[in-house]
Amino acid sequence: MLTVHHLGISQSDRILWLCEELGIPYTMKKYDRDPVTRLAPADYKALHPFGTAPVITDGDLVLGESGAIIEYLITKYGDGRLMVKPGTPNYPDYLYWYHFANASLMPASMIDLIVTMLGADPNGDMAKAMRVRTDKAYAMIEERLGRVPYFAGNDFTAADLIMAFPLTTMRLFAPKDLKSFPNLRAYLKRIGERPAFQRAMKKGDPELAIPLA
Repeated sequence: MLTVHHLGISQSDRILWLCEELGIPYTMKKYDRDPVTRLAPADYKALHPFGTAPVITDGDLVLGESGAIIEYLITKYGDGRLMVKPGTPNYPDYLYWYHFANASLMPASMIDLIVTMLGADPNGDMAKAMRVRTDKAYAMIEERLGRVPYFAGNDFTAADLIMAFPLTTMRLFAPKDLKSFPNLRAYLKRIGERPAFQRAMKKGDPELAIPLA
């Protein structure tokens, strides 16, 4: 039996959403964050040697990392749905944005959070210099979504599923004003209207108002 170990308000939202999109039977076990540190509790950290969300168990398998879990579930249970096949014209686009989410966008988006945690001046020269990558990332996203409705092209794929977290839930930790990004706002509206997304968020964090604008 597949179990999604869901840490509240975390990247494990992605895995619940994927299971809902593909109709994969699963059990959700929810873990609440420590009320003081806002970090994962000890029993969640004990699930996997690295101790971060998300984590799934599937029989004897214990697997972490969003990208790895998404590929595993799509391959084993989804018959390749939501992936773009090699050789198709938009395959490079799919690959790029699928990996851009965790490799570039999320680290760049963490800058404001780190500056706040360190008590540094958010308008200081160092903070501004570090924020250049965040600004560049959002400019690229806005340009891309002005040309196509989804990151890989005309169809919703796993690239959207993994890109959505830093553009939505992560903004609760690292705020980003989207007033100057009309294409991105329209995209997030499309995402928020997906029934599978709505089901996943209701199951995982029903009390949370996901920022979709």
